[in-house]
Amino acid sequence: MSAYNPLLRLLRARSAVTLRLCRKVTTWSPVGAAFNAQAVRRSDLFRKNGLFGVPELSSTEGFDVIQERALLETDQLVEKACSSSPGAVTVETFDKLSDSLCRVADLADFIKVAHPDPLYREAAEKTCINIGTTVEKLNTNVELCKSLKNLLDNEEIMAKLDPETRRVAELFMFDFEISGIHLDEKQRKEVVNLNVRLLDLSNKFLMGCHMPNRIDKRALPHHIHQHFINEGNYVQIGGLHADAPDDLVREVAYRIFLYSNGEMMHTLEELLSCRNKLARLVGYQSYSHRALKGTMAKSPDTVMNFLQLLTDKLKDRTEKDFEMMKDMKTKFNPRNADLMPWDHPYLSGVIRAERFNIEPSLYSPYFSLGACMEGLNSLFMQLFGVSLLAEQLNAGEVWSEDVRKLAVVHETEGLLGYIYCDFFYRPDKPHQDCHFTIRGGRLLDDGQYQLPVVVLMLNLPHPTRSAPTLLTPAMMENLFHEMGHAMHSMLGRTRYQHVTGTRCVTDFAEVPSILMEYFATDYRVINQFARHYQTGQPLPQSMVARLCESKKVCGAADTQLQIFYAVLDQIYHGKPQSRSTTDILIDMQQKYYGLPYVPNTAWQLRFSHLVGYGAKYYSYLMSRAVASMVWRQCFHKDPLSRETGERYRREMLAHGGGKEPMLMVEGKFTFNSELWKTPSVYKDSYSTHMTSTF
Repeated sequence: MSAYNPLLRLLRARSAVTLRLCRKVTTWSPVGAAFNAQAVRRSDLFRKNGLFGVPELSSTEGFDVIQERALLETDQLVEKACSSSPGAVTVETFDKLSDSLCRVADLADFIKVAHPDPLYREAAEKTCINIGTTVEKLNTNVELCKSLKNLLDNEEIMAKLDPETRRVAELFMFDFEISGIHLDEKQRKEVVNLNVRLLDLSNKFLMGCHMPNRIDKRALPHHIHQHFINEGNYVQIGGLHADAPDDLVREVAYRIFLYSNGEMMHTLEELLSCRNKLARLVGYQSYSHRALKGTMAKSPDTVMNFLQLLTDKLKDRTEKDFEMMKDMKTKFNPRNADLMPWDHPYLSGVIRAERFNIEPSLYSPYFSLGACMEGLNSLFMQLFGVSLLAEQLNAGEVWSEDVRKLAVVHETEGLLGYIYCDFFYRPDKPHQDCHFTIRGGRLLDDGQYQLPVVVLMLNLPHPTRSAPTLLTPAMMENLFHEMGHAMHSMLGRTRYQHVTGTRCVTDFAEVPSILMEYFATDYRVINQFARHYQTGQPLPQSMVARLCESKKVCGAADTQLQIFYAVLDQIYHGKPQSRSTTDILIDMQQKYYGLPYVPNTAWQLRFSHLVGYGAKYYSYLMSRAVASMVWRQCFHKDPLSRETGERYRREMLAHGGGKEPMLMVEGKFTFNSELWKTPSVYKDSYSTHMTSTF
């Protein structure tokens, strides 16, 4: 039995007493207190031990050490895989090989974007490139592939393997195939070179996506300078300012932030061209065909049919939504009532607030970060028997003093893994909410389980002396969403690291996180934790009802915007066209969105998801449809059912990518395997959850 179990019972008992006796004076449970308190400055936080407890990473030179060690282990495992007789040991060796490289690459991938020290970011980026290059060479290693093929071709041995081992063997072979293992030596080298070039282009494009633009102050009216960052004679604009009430501020931000950049345009065009060359070289019609081969959707035609069906279904409602926005803009600005792209996010929010009185500031006092974390803790305990325990950090373990660490502990299974919570805003930190796998779970040779480690990154305001961090409803839903990813990683118990947790097909990976948004808007869940941080009063049910109803307002237009992004992603990664990416954007914006293109802008140069979700941006929409069905069929009646929670973990979360996604969703949940061909299954999703956060 885990040593955590007695401690867990003690903390649970203490928490119950605290909540029962002291809630009115806002005393928090341990996990709530850990997130509502200001960070305590520790002089030793960045000394001695290394990042994530890796001793070598107490300095930037440590990246060279862990990289060389992983590469040495890689050579040894490749030799073992090539010399061993075919059997389960073949798959186990391949997985150890994957794990050895991923533990370095995944950690470095996070550090290169999150660490405040540029020297650490630079060292991590070099490591990512070096490990990535090694992976591409392995994917074109003929001898290594042959050892796997000998296993897959032996029907007698394959029949004796368990289903997960067979699937993982097939997935590794799939990686070989899409990397051009069937090509001659010269072509295989070309594949490696293209992949290495793509790594460089991807990094360059991502950096450019987030770079602000500058404009001479004299070009802008003086009264709006205060809304932007001033730098001498220039104004810096680093975002769209979509929530600004002033029409002119939104327009200026849109035109300047999205202003076309020749260097970035060239980077994007080269990125898309390299991807197409790679796909054609290894035998696919387009990069989209290659990217979708192993997904639930399977092909670009299926994706485009899915997106067109959604568009047709939403057409009338989208037009009504835009009419509402135009009427609202006419009230505010009758001299300039034309509806423009910079108006959509702001006016849809105004309409919701006006109709349902859902001003975020009315809700935020009930959603302190600590209260929300207590709510998640309570939800996970009721569904899965899992608790979140705040852990003391060791010196040098984290990259910022405001990072918190949670141990995820099951009531009978013990420690399941760790979640590092990098929740608070800091300069140079990416503005996107993200989940990073640092170490995947897998069964070790001695029968123990390699515990998963993940990071959740948000951009929340810091607590103050007078108040904890207070979340808007959207922030609260995002927290639940990202925690859905984390628990997918924690509750997965696959034999192989290659398919652990969120290491599954992209259009299924978002299902658990989107499902968590449903819990975040159900009063039976919210009522368990939403308390005013000063008075302890519960959030009224009527306010939650208004919030849910408000999501129906302009929901079709919001979803249509996501469809436009997904279509653009598909066209860019389809067969090359004799027109620029901007010309394609103008055409697709007219067909799949409806609001006019703004001359001299290039929104695609800020579309960072083109790198991580290339040809797969549709996944958010498809996952939302699946999550809607899971909710309606399983949790809508009772969102706190332990029986249903255990079933959900057993049938879906536990498998990660170790089971065919449609087998999981069809399983005992009786889902419709033709979901993307049947518009009617989206009826509920349109009105509420399909339009919330993407």
